[in-house]
Amino acid sequence: MKFHFPCSQCLRSSSAEKLVLRKNDDKDAGGGEMGKKFRLFSYHDLKVATCGFSSKNKVGEGGFGAVYKGQLSDGTIVAIKVLSIELESMRGEREFISEIAALCDVQHENLVNLYGCCVEGAKRCLVYDYMENNSLAYRFLGSEQNKNSFSWTRRKNVSLGVAKALAYLHEEKTPHIVHRDIKASNVLLDHNFNPKVADFGLARLFHDDTSHISTRVAGTLGYLSPEYAITGRLTRKSDVYSFGVLLLEIISGRSIVEFDMEHGEHFLVDKAWDMYNCDRLVELVDHVLLKGDDEGLRVEAVRFMKVGLLCVQEATKLRPRMSGVIKMFTGETSVEGVTISQPGFLADLMDVKIDEKRSSQHL
Repeated sequence: MKFHFPCSQCLRSSSAEKLVLRKNDDKDAGGGEMGKKFRLFSYHDLKVATCGFSSKNKVGEGGFGAVYKGQLSDGTIVAIKVLSIELESMRGEREFISEIAALCDVQHENLVNLYGCCVEGAKRCLVYDYMENNSLAYRFLGSEQNKNSFSWTRRKNVSLGVAKALAYLHEEKTPHIVHRDIKASNVLLDHNFNPKVADFGLARLFHDDTSHISTRVAGTLGYLSPEYAITGRLTRKSDVYSFGVLLLEIISGRSIVEFDMEHGEHFLVDKAWDMYNCDRLVELVDHVLLKGDDEGLRVEAVRFMKVGLLCVQEATKLRPRMSGVIKMFTGETSVEGVTISQPGFLADLMDVKIDEKRSSQHL
């Protein structure tokens, strides 16, 4: 039996227990691929797998809770996310349900695989593939030494992989899925540094007849599209904007916000726009990549940065779809001669419709 989810509004009013019981019924019914690939774990099983959620097995932590490396009884190495549930507000419960809804029946090489979950009392855990190289933020943007290990080929592979994952979610998956929190720390890397988009706790489902969803703003400052941050109107182009910021990060090797004593705080999107207007975009390409005399690399890197600028344009209708981004990456569609308009930018953070329940890192 195939497991179908209702619309996102219905999901928010459903309990995690009912959702998982339905899923478990599908498994017990025997049948189907969905039942075989989604497991219901006991809290005891996960505690044993992580040696009592030992600090030595902790591989990450965020506003949602902590992530631990664990080994299941069959020897499978997994990552176990232990959610910090705010039962009085039910925000954590909604994020738990959203993550299951988004991931339990998706299959894509650039999306993290969800094995199953645990629901016991107030305890909520999600069990994923373990990614040996942690996140893009940790492995690539963490230090100068890390950047040296990220060749142009590796950066292209990561950029293309994330684009393919989003194209699948936005255009191939039904109902469509908007991730809502695309950023470097939510791109995980396997043993071959292949990217896997993760953390679907903020994801929303879109049906074909839905142009936008009005919702509380959630995500990470710097990656948020300005129209979503100010109005709360979420569309697939909100993810496209976030991807554009991420792409500029990957190619430039710079943080989205930097500070120096002479010029104060400046933003990567603004910097890229200024360099583009001066025809000096190549100077923003990570110096690690420009040590040789490879003119082809320079041309390709600048092309990728132009794609990033196309994705962060202020007018949402001018931003490309993710399938279009892939065509520009592969050269099927030319970027040369395409007019790039001014990027969207949050000039005043007071304009953001802040969800005060989120952590300082997130809105």
